Amino acid sequence: MQDILINCEPVELYKILKFENIASSGGEAKLMIENGEVLLNGELETQKRKKILNGNVIKIFGEQYKIVLAGEE
Repeated sequence: MQDILINCEPVELYKILKFENIASSGGEAKLMIENGEVLLNGELETQKRKKILNGNVIKIFGEQYKIVLAGEE
């Protein structure tokens, strides 16, 4: 599991996918979420603007990413 460091919370799900280069653009990130390719904390997430917080776990394409708030690591 890889950590994704964020500076503030909440952050919208599609932005995390975009800024971490999991998706090549915001549009692609939104499409991945809409198509049911993203799990959040083990459950299917279809809200593109879902607010992501410290400790959340995103799973996509078999990879897991834990959200870590700067200063909490």
